[in-house]
Amino acid sequence: MKKIHTLATSLLGLLFLQNVYAVDLDAGDYDYAPSGTNLAMLYYQHASRDSLYNGNDRVSNNVELKSDIGIARYVHYMDVAGLHIAPQILVPFGRLDAGKDIASLGSSTGLGDIILANTFFIYHDKDTKSTFGITPYLYLPTGKYSKYDDLNLGENRVKLTVQGAYTTQLIDRLNWDIAGDFTIYGKNDDVINGSLKQDLGFQVQTNTRYRLTDIADLRAGLSYSDAGDIKQNGVTTDSNKQTKFWIGTGISPTATTQVILNYGRDLRVENGFKEDNRINLRLMKVF
Repeated sequence: MKKIHTLATSLLGLLFLQNVYAVDLDAGDYDYAPSGTNLAMLYYQHASRDSLYNGNDRVSNNVELKSDIGIARYVHYMDVAGLHIAPQILVPFGRLDAGKDIASLGSSTGLGDIILANTFFIYHDKDTKSTFGITPYLYLPTGKYSKYDDLNLGENRVKLTVQGAYTTQLIDRLNWDIAGDFTIYGKNDDVINGSLKQDLGFQVQTNTRYRLTDIADLRAGLSYSDAGDIKQNGVTTDSNKQTKFWIGTGISPTATTQVILNYGRDLRVENGFKEDNRINLRLMKVF
């Protein structure tokens, strides 16, 4: 059990947080909205992890790591110098809990790192309902963090993710999104006996959305991410690699409200915890 705890701690590092705060898209996130439109969104994700991998090898199936994460998000669409943009702010918060063989990792509750973002709509064709946008996400080191804790809501470093996404209508009622992003990490100088650096990370993902009616749709997505190797105190931890899927539905009870519910799990993981269940809920109000 002590060996599992040590391995879990070394693999945990900040790799776990990459999955908690990954820039996962909901189908339709890059849909074009008129200037002056505002979005208020509240996200909730519950995820549980029941196995631990070192490389491709499962080293334990008697671990438990749960996360309950919320994000409050505000988006405003506007035109500046002829360019359509969508500045936004995201405020994460939540709780992390460890159990079974890694119960000694403890738990953590509080605020995560605040994220500032802005989508630049480079291309839009209203006839084909096609859009290409680029969004930089700047993560600020505002979340709860202590170098003496194994679980933290904050990363204690600046981080920049740049995402590009294309969305289009393939046929009537069927839309398709594809996106890719890369992440540049700042250095965390507040770790025990040294500092922490991380190599470039990346993610690719795709979504499909089929509108059953004017108020309801079915949706599904697939993602692959490589968080980048971590270097801490002269020791390199191999990158966490994750392949996951999700399926769900979006319902718009009124013209200005939407509820999205997705279920997903990991298909494959290297160097980290594997999610056996994930539930995402998003509430949105347009005004």
